[in-house]
Amino acid sequence: MFELTPPWQEVLDYWFEDGLSQDWPASSVTRKWFRASAGDDAEIEHRFGAWVEAALQQELVDWERQPQSRLALILLLDQFTRHIDRGQGKAFAGDHRAATLAVEGVSRQMHSKLPLCNQVFFLMPLMHAEDEDLQDLCLKSMTDLLERAPASCRDSVRSSVNAARQHRELISRFGRFPHRNKALGRESTSEELAYLEKSGGFGQ
Repeated sequence: MFELTPPWQEVLDYWFEDGLSQDWPASSVTRKWFRASAGDDAEIEHRFGAWVEAALQQELVDWERQPQSRLALILLLDQFTRHIDRGQGKAFAGDHRAATLAVEGVSRQMHSKLPLCNQVFFLMPLMHAEDEDLQDLCLKSMTDLLERAPASCRDSVRSSVNAARQHRELISRFGRFPHRNKALGRESTSEELAYLEKSGGFGQ
């Protein structure tokens, strides 16, 4: 009898590809992470849109139990939402739940059982949080990853540490991410507008 692949495994296979068997995947995969196209967004919505909605409705609580499935749930809530609803307020609808799952998982050291690139995305909701304490936890956890990273992928992890530091600085300065204001219907302050004129901020 053939054993069916669990749905959460499909999420991980799509997002990490060979990064599930080594610390860092091929560059073609990282392009999807950080330089996604409209085609990538459409594919994610087609393949995983129903699971994203289920995750937002807290219908996938059984995915929380083990590190791999919890990571897949975090991806649905923190990454795939941003692809499916790019530029809209709903892109951030899963952020609070994703951050909660990340904090709980880190406290139980669930992330440490995963390949290095998987650990980075386990922590990513903390980088996306408009909360100083969560930003501090993100920067500390990312720095810990860098200290343990093998030479072959240290530069990639260092980029994540640098991104975490930049996100932390924005939250220290503004208390929120100004580049989200438009999507969330928030009025930007004069200081935020001056910042946005010089820098578009991060993706979402």
